[in-house]
Amino acid sequence: MFLVSICRVGILEPAVELRHLRYFVAVAEMENVSRAALKLHVSQPALSRQIRDLEDEIGFCLLERTAKSVRLTDAGRTFLDDARALLQDAEEAVTKARAVAGVGPTELHVGYSPMPTAEILPKTLRAFQQAMPNVHVRTHDWSNKDILDGLRNGRLQLGLIVLPTKASALHDLRFEELFQERICVAFAPQHPFAKRRAIPITEVAAEPLIGLTREDYPNYYDFLSTIFAKVKQKPRVIEEHDSFSGIISAVEAGTGVTVGFDVLGRSFGNRVKLLHITPEPKPTGVTIVALKGRLSPAAEKFWQCAKEAASKK
Repeated sequence: MFLVSICRVGILEPAVELRHLRYFVAVAEMENVSRAALKLHVSQPALSRQIRDLEDEIGFCLLERTAKSVRLTDAGRTFLDDARALLQDAEEAVTKARAVAGVGPTELHVGYSPMPTAEILPKTLRAFQQAMPNVHVRTHDWSNKDILDGLRNGRLQLGLIVLPTKASALHDLRFEELFQERICVAFAPQHPFAKRRAIPITEVAAEPLIGLTREDYPNYYDFLSTIFAKVKQKPRVIEEHDSFSGIISAVEAGTGVTVGFDVLGRSFGNRVKLLHITPEPKPTGVTIVALKGRLSPAAEKFWQCAKEAASKK
């Protein structure tokens, strides 16, 4: 475990460890100790204790706590920027040392959005395992937000995500679009839409909609807002699920329709029907993303394997 003594900023004593900083950054970004504990795979009491130990060590409060959430103090906001920078410096130091020593990481952590990457991820993994059989890839089925947070706090080295609607979301990251997916509406085979060739967006907006959980997938709702921006009658989400598998089950049962990508049809077969929307929304980009700076040899190879898999899609 690293011990951190940061003389140049004059705020940390040697007893503060990098894990304290990782825990603090995770809680600050999630604004909720329970969710941060799940993300970090630690118990909530243990996480709370580590944050209190950090506050005791540095001598001031970083968080204001309420019954359901936490909020950064003014000092905490300042500390958060430095903590992120220190974690990134530590990661880059390890990467540089490994490059000099000729030693690569034995694990590569990759976050992915499951639905748009359903076709290329298996191909990417196969190619990577053939090229670097000694590196174990650990994949994490997370939302866009959690993937971006994971890259910034060092838990992930790479992410496969749907391109955010706001370009500023990737301002501090390296990214490359791999391919684009057309947007469509999915519905049960017995739905009246099944007799049509395309569906006007106004009619899609009038249908009861099945969506992802808003708390876990806020980017999905940015995606919907963009699609239905010019429609007066906004869609009504009547059910939320934490995965597309759950959504498809609800759609198949006739509870409502969902808006997604062409890959839904290739992933779920004849369980649902898909049609394109008119006027057709702009296709959505699927992107590979990492922190700026030099990638490890394993991450660089995975990046190239993903590009090759996407080019053959």
